[in-house]
Amino acid sequence: QVQLVESGGGLVEAGGSLRLSCAASDRIFSRYGMGWFRQAPGKEREFVAAINYNGASALYADPVKGRFTISRDNAKSTVYLQMNSLKPEDTAVYYCARAQSRWSPYPPLRGLEYDYWGQGTQVTVSS
Repeated sequence: QVQLVESGGGLVEAGGSLRLSCAASDRIFSRYGMGWFRQAPGKEREFVAAINYNGASALYADPVKGRFTISRDNAKSTVYLQMNSLKPEDTAVYYCARAQSRWSPYPPLRGLEYDYWGQGTQVTVSS
């Protein structure tokens, strides 16, 4: 059983920055793509960013392009989400997830392509 533990959420003013971390208990973390999703109150979960197994390829949702950066440190079994220029509409619970497929060069976009999820971390951006 793989455990994913997010951290780094909190309250920040609009225009500020946060860095989320997601630590995996998986010893073969480096074989899988990883993703970040978010869910705001009353809304469906949405894709934020994803990175392939070796960090060579990353994808972003349009609302966060140019502001968020996903990265990974396979030696630490950790994936990060650097969030800059935060906006009130970024307020949500952020979840990290591990892709189902190994060794894929393509970062997965859809939630159904992930099989393990963290418990989430709250990000609140005040205006």
